[in-house]
Amino acid sequence: MGIVEILGVAGSLSLLAGWRLYLTILATGVAMRFGWLPLPEQLAALQVLANPWVLGVAAVGTIAEFLADKIAWVDTAWDTVHSIIRPLGGALLALALVDSSDPAWQVVAFLLGGGGALLSHGAKATTRAVVNVSPEPVSNAVVSTGEDVATGGLIALAIAFPPLAVVIAVLLAIGAVMVIVALRRLLRNIQTKLKKALGDEPPLDA
Repeated sequence: MGIVEILGVAGSLSLLAGWRLYLTILATGVAMRFGWLPLPEQLAALQVLANPWVLGVAAVGTIAEFLADKIAWVDTAWDTVHSIIRPLGGALLALALVDSSDPAWQVVAFLLGGGGALLSHGAKATTRAVVNVSPEPVSNAVVSTGEDVATGGLIALAIAFPPLAVVIAVLLAIGAVMVIVALRRLLRNIQTKLKKALGDEPPLDA
């Protein structure tokens, strides 16, 4: 496995950690524990995720996140608390994939992993804040369940097919940027409409 593929796996896991940090750790650890996703030598550092204590903590976190993420506004509070935890977790996941004898690549992986997790976390948190405004009672649970399914499936693909992990990482990053840009425009339009409704429109230039 070349450095590009390793970085692809690292990027995929880091970006997915921005959505579901505990599920990412749990799914990867369980798959390795039961030999469903045997790791090549270059990824042996991730074997620590199969440790029973790590799996136990990840399972508790996954259950808590699964429940909190289905309740409107509770999910926003959960996302706020994890604004630091998810990027740090994504950075450490990426760091575990890189050869420890190469400090330069370790720094690169740490920065890219943290940045990727922060990017996807930002897209997720902003999306959920917008969804929470919707009067539709089931939209929150539907979006959350979709994130659960997508995270599990993409983790399996990224580790089982490392070359595909590069594509997954790129698509996730592009998707996160597009979501953030689109939501910023939406929020700006809503703000403009509110100003008009409240008669707080700035005067027109002569």
